[in-house]
Amino acid sequence: MFRVKARCTCGPRQPFVSTTIERRAPGPRDVHIAIAYAGICQSDVEHAHSTRGKTIYPLVPGHEMAGTVLAVGSEVTRHRVGDRVGVGNMVDACRRCDNCRAGLEQYCSGGRTLAYGVIGADGQPTYGGYSEQVVVDEAFVVAIPDAIALQNAAPLLCAGITMYSPLRHWGAGPGKRVAILGFGGLGHMGVQISRSLGAHTTVLDITPAKREDALRLGADDYRLSNEPDTFTVLDSSFDIVLSTVPIHADLDRYLGLLALDGVYVNLAVASVPLSVPAAALLTNRRSIAGTRSGGIAETQEMLDFCAAHGIAAEVEVIAADDIDAAYRRLLAGDVRFRFVIDNQTL
Repeated sequence: MFRVKARCTCGPRQPFVSTTIERRAPGPRDVHIAIAYAGICQSDVEHAHSTRGKTIYPLVPGHEMAGTVLAVGSEVTRHRVGDRVGVGNMVDACRRCDNCRAGLEQYCSGGRTLAYGVIGADGQPTYGGYSEQVVVDEAFVVAIPDAIALQNAAPLLCAGITMYSPLRHWGAGPGKRVAILGFGGLGHMGVQISRSLGAHTTVLDITPAKREDALRLGADDYRLSNEPDTFTVLDSSFDIVLSTVPIHADLDRYLGLLALDGVYVNLAVASVPLSVPAAALLTNRRSIAGTRSGGIAETQEMLDFCAAHGIAAEVEVIAADDIDAAYRRLLAGDVRFRFVIDNQTL
């Protein structure tokens, strides 16, 4: 075991404080990583504030980690000292269930281990990327291509793969029409990926202030979802609607945007249960679906795709002392488009 500096919160709405945490000594299949940057995700805020009531304190969040390899175990074959690597929201899974064997570790039926906030196989709580270093089994470490700067790569480990996976799964590409509900940390990644896949891409948001950025990043169209005419003009227009917003949406209205066999994919955990009139599903043979980020192989595929197409997260790099302020700004929607912690400031 060894100790590293970190930032933790000790209760709902409690400020982040400097601390030290224990990391396990690297084993034969482990990769020891110096974390250069850690992205701040909406789910970090939800866990820190215990909005779902399941948080284990003290909590060290962070599941968007980008850094370099300090050391590798004797059996490691995928990574070497000095490599640029990333770690996302999973650091282990059962590896035996059908889903794991299919490369879908995010749906592990035997129990996946999240990067932070759960009890790991060793009986100890997991701590995330708001820390100097981490030790992770090589099977859950991905390579970050040289074409993507580490600070811009960090959010790809969550926001990037969370958008890439459903776009790939539901066939976004030439001839497909995609709508992305919400243009924030997730949405700005979705626009870039959807457009690069060849799909006609529309952003739906509540403010005109984001229009210029959305079009700059590749959106073909930008519509205001709080204008009634939007739903009339776009009726039955889309093959895929991806919802990134963690609020209750009027599903009846959004399902009305779907063309024949269209799918509404929910990516967020709303504060109230989703509900929809049955008739909205019968029209055009529509579907509602959900998705969890992506597996490790798909995450690597996403990083390589982003590097090949010049895609990266647009970030505001902050010091560790500014985490609380960043959380407040994130809740207020005041970020373009992702906060990333410079871990050298820990």
